Amino acid sequence: MPARRGNMMTRRSVGKTRIARAIWYAKKGVVELRAAHLPMPKPGEARVRTLFSGVSRGTERLVFSGAVGQSEWERMRGPMQEGAFPFPVKYGYCATGVVEEGPADLVGRAVFCLHPHQDYFVAPAAALAPIPDGIPARRATLAANTETALNALWDGGAGPGDRIVIIGAGVVGLLVASVAARLPGAVVTAVDVDEARRPIVEALGARFARPEHAPADADLVFHASATAEGLNAAMKCAGFEGTIVEMSWYGDRAVSVELGGAFHSRRLKLISSQVGHVSSGRRARWSHRRRLETALGLLASPALDALVAEEVAFEDAPRELPRILAQGAGGLAPVIRYAEA
Repeated sequence: MPARRGNMMTRRSVGKTRIARAIWYAKKGVVELRAAHLPMPKPGEARVRTLFSGVSRGTERLVFSGAVGQSEWERMRGPMQEGAFPFPVKYGYCATGVVEEGPADLVGRAVFCLHPHQDYFVAPAAALAPIPDGIPARRATLAANTETALNALWDGGAGPGDRIVIIGAGVVGLLVASVAARLPGAVVTAVDVDEARRPIVEALGARFARPEHAPADADLVFHASATAEGLNAAMKCAGFEGTIVEMSWYGDRAVSVELGGAFHSRRLKLISSQVGHVSSGRRARWSHRRRLETALGLLASPALDALVAEEVAFEDAPRELPRILAQGAGGLAPVIRYAEA
């Protein structure tokens, strides 16, 4: 049964089974809190009390609206997802919390886990990545998107001194800018229609430009606006034989791409980047675990707190997530705050 305000389910014991609560996308446009089985941890497992979980606005908007194309139902499965696409599905992959029970070296540690939104959960200890000291659990919810940014930079072959343009200063675009700006000598520009993103971009060490002032002749362009207009603008920013890295995922939407004009004469390269696989240039040496640990370490800057823009209480999620995930709703990375955070 879904939980409702005034009659909230609480974590409790029923025999040897403990009950937690989780967020489910029940049907198109409907979010529910449902009871979740919470088994006792087995050897090699740990029980985590969740502090925060990040809402991946772009991906979860597609899940919420039922726009995950059938061809992607299996590839889109989260590591600990329950249910199946299109509905009902327990989804999410940006949880941080404290280990209450499990291996001695993890008990009491703050950890990150690719787990759906749930107030308590049991997971394999190997799936828990300790959060480095000094990085708040709230900020650490950005780890999954930072992995996406890191992987994209590898896919694009970014290097020192490059002129790099990012189209779309949403969370993923800002994280690409944050990591790219640390390359020695790189000139990094984030392009967005929202002037309010300027101070955030500049605090991350990059430049900001509106679309009409987007730089041209870039060595490398990342597209992260999830619009056809943004993708076509990205191709206009690329210099001769430049590379455009497409990071947006459109679900089941068709996208119009302008491949006429100078696309061929300028010998542009348009490639995709997706975080499910480590970039091919690193895959022989880098595991998913190594990449995740590196992403967590890249979150040390307090300037990244500006990307976590809105907190929603876990109990209010059924009411607030439809607003946050509505088509056209703006903002950066929302987080769900759990009762004991």
